[in-house]
Amino acid sequence: MIVLKAGSTLPELRERRGDYEDWIVAGLGVPRQLVDVVTLQEGARPPAPERLRGVVVTGSSAMLSDAEPWSVRAAAWLRAAVEAGTPVLGICYGHQLLAEALGGRVAANPRGREIGTVHLELRPAARLDPLLGILPQGVAMQATHLESVLALPPAARLLAASAGDPHHAFAVAERAWGVQFHPEFDAEVIRAYLAARREIIRSEGGDPEALERDVEETPHGPKLLRRFAELMDA
Repeated sequence: MIVLKAGSTLPELRERRGDYEDWIVAGLGVPRQLVDVVTLQEGARPPAPERLRGVVVTGSSAMLSDAEPWSVRAAAWLRAAVEAGTPVLGICYGHQLLAEALGGRVAANPRGREIGTVHLELRPAARLDPLLGILPQGVAMQATHLESVLALPPAARLLAASAGDPHHAFAVAERAWGVQFHPEFDAEVIRAYLAARREIIRSEGGDPEALERDVEETPHGPKLLRRFAELMDA
């Protein structure tokens, strides 16, 4: 399988804890030697999707609306992956990239920045979904983003919403999912993001101290990643 690496975490976290791909692979429970990391911003190109067991697309500090060349190329590749039936999980930026690749619309979230531990309301389609169907109603996940999927792709199935984003998770075709939240983040990671963004949050009218107090650990992110690993072999 591959991880399409669209960006990196905070430098201080990367030194101490590793990067997105490290947390994702650990959550999947897949041996690291079986995972190739394709760093999109460095111009790396992924292999033909039909050759792959599965693909996870990471988050990024980049804005999808900037339509950088590496991002446009990755969107075209994701369309081919979905058409080939390759299992796909897009996380945060990857969620937005998958949505836009399949005809959705991504732009600045009109509700503003969403950051911290968020509580998701599962939509009816989630109950029968092979991936999100393992989650309880009102599940907590970690999230941090400025842009959002404002319109889902045609034929997408809405799976989850939060107070700050009505399109927090969706599925399309048989084995392709986008999740705006970060299932690979734990409480320590989101606290680091809150600390790094504290003054920006305050300047936007938010309350970073309250957000930090509301952070909670959740076991459901790793469970979701492990379930995706199971679905890759289904």
